[in-house]
Amino acid sequence: MTLEALPNYSVRELNEAIGSLLARGFAPRFLLNASVSKSQLKKGHLWLTVTDGEASISAVVWASVLSKLAFKPQEGDGVIIVGKLNFWETRASLVVQVWDIRPSMSTVLRQFEVVKALFLKEGLIDSARKRALPNYPRSIAIMTSVPSSALADMLRTAKERWPITRLFIVPIPVQGSVADKIQTALIKIANCQDQFEVDALVLARGGGSREDLMVFDNEDLCRELANFPVPVVTGLGHEDDFTVADLVADHRAATPTAAIVDLLPSLSLAKDHCSQKRQRLHDYLMWAIRKERHLLLNKQEILLSCEPHTLIQKKRDSLTQKHKLLKALSPDRWLMRGFSIVRNSLGRPVRSIKEISEQEVLTIQLSDGQIDSCVDKIHSQIPCE
Repeated sequence: MTLEALPNYSVRELNEAIGSLLARGFAPRFLLNASVSKSQLKKGHLWLTVTDGEASISAVVWASVLSKLAFKPQEGDGVIIVGKLNFWETRASLVVQVWDIRPSMSTVLRQFEVVKALFLKEGLIDSARKRALPNYPRSIAIMTSVPSSALADMLRTAKERWPITRLFIVPIPVQGSVADKIQTALIKIANCQDQFEVDALVLARGGGSREDLMVFDNEDLCRELANFPVPVVTGLGHEDDFTVADLVADHRAATPTAAIVDLLPSLSLAKDHCSQKRQRLHDYLMWAIRKERHLLLNKQEILLSCEPHTLIQKKRDSLTQKHKLLKALSPDRWLMRGFSIVRNSLGRPVRSIKEISEQEVLTIQLSDGQIDSCVDKIHSQIPCE
């Protein structure tokens, strides 16, 4: 092959051809999974070297984009980059231009484990520190994004369950590096907690990936939650998402709506409970009234039995019975039947022949009078054959 048959380029033309090939061969934007091996801020722009352990490439976050990013990566962080290839033809330099950058799951879990280990060592994650939730909270503070579907669901649920509890809505950002703003809001609520009679705090965020919940693994923010003056309830993300904030909170709910359900009593159950108590009170009062009525009737009977007229009647009845008994036992009844009473000269009844003597004058009493007689002869009792 002769030299004249080969394509002929200047350096600029070659670089332009390479750039054209790259532009046609790659999508305008792509995702790049990598780790940050070097991070340097120059003139407001963030220059990165990212690697997967086998190869590396340079990346740049322009200052205009950097100011809008929620996550600022550090060396060693795992990241997911939304970017495009940027080829500078003047010097044949290739970099990834970053449009957005987020922490990868490895970074999220690493921060979670680091802060969790620190708090375990300090005793901030301990079931013994967890406080009981108030039975009937006067007021609760709800920290969440406004407006949001999570807030709407919480307000609806609170109205249905226990409408007399006052709700203080504290708007907070929940996306990106907003730990300082949430912490500032927490301090303000803590300072006016007594004034507004706040009995509990709800920290809520609806939905989102585990990476979006990374702000709730922030050490300073979670330390503020652990030392908050009233019980804290978290409802962050979904049921499977655990953050350090959940670990230091007094109660962790699976969702924002569940946080309200766990914190506020049920109106319907409270009504049923009141109805049961009212019925028990009614039954007790009826029992007490019946008991007192029975006691009063007993006392009335006692009083009636002690009435003078009644006492006199009882005495009269008793005397009447005794009179009848005496009458039944009176000797006159025997005299009427033909019996008689023999008395000696001293007037004493004669019971045996041994008590009299011959020629003694005896008095024989009959039913209609008496007879005086003289003892002519005394005969002893003749035994029956």
